[in-house]
Parts: sequence; structure tokens; C-alpha cells
Amino acid sequence: MLVISEKEIQQSYGMKDAISDVKAVLRAHGARSIDNPHRTVLDFPQHEASALYMPSADLSEEVSAVKIVTIFPKNPSRGMATTQGVILLSDAENGEHLALLNASYLTRLRTGALSGIATDFLARKDARVLTIIGTGAMGFEQAIGVLAVRDIERILLVNRTPEKAEKFGEKLRAFGVTVPFEVFEDVSAAVRQADIICCATRSNEPVFNGLDLKPGTHINGVGSYLPHMKEVDNTTVSRAAKIIVDDLAGVKDEAGELIHAANQRNWSFNDIHGELYELVMLNKTGRENEEEITFFKSVGAAYFDLAVAKGVYCQSKERNIGMEIEV
Repeated sequence: MLVISEKEIQQSYGMKDAISDVKAVLRAHGARSIDNPHRTVLDFPQHEASALYMPSADLSEEVSAVKIVTIFPKNPSRGMATTQGVILLSDAENGEHLALLNASYLTRLRTGALSGIATDFLARKDARVLTIIGTGAMGFEQAIGVLAVRDIERILLVNRTPEKAEKFGEKLRAFGVTVPFEVFEDVSAAVRQADIICCATRSNEPVFNGLDLKPGTHINGVGSYLPHMKEVDNTTVSRAAKIIVDDLAGVKDEAGELIHAANQRNWSFNDIHGELYELVMLNKTGRENEEEITFFKSVGAAYFDLAVAKGVYCQSKERNIGMEIEV
């Protein structure tokens, strides 16, 4: 079995790779060759923590994966990361365990790839201003995903702590992003100027007012992933001409914004325009005019992790990356 560290993954596998591999698994999902059982959650109330076990398989490629993620919010006080994860990749023809990969970067990367794909179909071709709300770890790959598909000229950064937004912009520069960035404390001003908005927070309340959206804006919402969380308000949901989701079954269980909107009875899940795979397979239309407000909601699914884990494994075998161990 090949053991591949996060550093090795980051050095060899990037956003363009992830977009290509995620598109492939979306097509496989559309062809009904993906098995994606519901995830298992173990709670540890004494630590306000949980562990998630997320299995999936691509039956056409005969490969499977299990991602295990632990979320321990008190860890920073111990000098440890809140979220830690690994992906075990296995051969579904003979059962051989192929690789064990660090999952932190890959989770962020595949989520950024999903937003990049959605942005390519839903954002205006002339979109030039990107607003990032939430400049934590997840937000970085959101920016990189959008930059992979649009010629962005300005990046506006919003965070409850402006110093963190400034460091986020410096990290973009260090990564090689030459697009100028500005830190905004006024979220309304940043939203009103945006052509594309990426929300990457764990907020339980909407992080902007949907009335501030100008016609033609596209929104990616990736931060909230539990029924009680909602980054986007009902106004945004009702103003959106098209709502696309990454995985309908997951969204119905986990997308707090849409669950809340459905409970208000002025919107229902039947109003969803489609799933992302339907855009990739050209079964559903993307943006149709310059005035549409569009919203992509992502809660994640295990088969997206499978896609990037398989991509990393294939590259690593070709380039002799990682450490072989016996199990």
C-alpha cells in the first residue's frame, strides 16, 4: 500500500487535476455507476466532537474509498488541528488496499473544484470581481477554483477578523496569484460589487443580505453542511433563477439554507434546477442570460473524495511519489 502525505499531494496534484477528475466522477454518477452509502457519524459529546465515516465506490472503474474525518473543536487549545482526515483507497476487483492519503488538502481541493465547475457553467463569462466571505482554510481553494475558470481582476476578502483576511490575501500572493486583493469590513459593499461570491464559513446565520446582490451574480455556498447552519438567506434563495446542487440526497439532509427555505413554504426542493452532474453531461442548462442570479450549494459527498484520491494515486504511481508499506 502506498502512503502519501499532504505535502507530497500538494506538490504533485493541483486544481486543474481535481477539476478534471471531479468532472469524470460526476459523469460516472450520471451513468449510475457510483455507489455512495449514507455516511456514519460517531458523536463524542464529552468533547463536543464527532467522527465521520464516508464510503463510496466507482463500479465502472472498480475502485472504492472510505474517508474518515474527525472534528474536535477544542483541539486548537491543545495545539492540534480541529479537523483531521484520511482516505483509504481500495481495488474493488480484488480487495487490495492501494493507498492511504491525508484528506485535509484533498477535501478542500475537491470542494474548490466543485465550485470551479459550477462557476464555469453558471457565472457570467465576463465576471471579473470575486468576493470571498470566510477566509479560513476552505476559502483558499474556493478562490483557486474560481481563478481556474474565470479571468478575475479583483478579489474582495471579508472575514470577521480583518487580520485573517489580510493573511489570506498574502497567502494568495505567495501561491502565485497576481490578482490584486482588498480587505472589506463592510460585507454589503463587497457583495454589491461582486460578480461571483464564495461563502466558506461555518455560520449558523446568513453572512450577507440577498438584497445586496446585483443582477447576474453567481454564488457558491460551501461552508454550511448541517441542517442548523445557513450562510445564505431566504432572499438569496428566492432571487436565484437557478439553484444547482452537488448531490441532491445530501443537500436534502444537510443544506441548512435550503431546508430552512423549504420549511418557510415559499420554496421547495422541487425548485432546484438540477444537480451539477446534469450540467456536466449537458442534460440541464447553465446560465441563459446576463441578469440571472445563480446559486450553487455544496455539502460534499464521498465519491468526490474518491475521485481525487484515485487521481492522486495514479499520478503518484507514475511519478514514484509516496512510501510503499506492507499491510
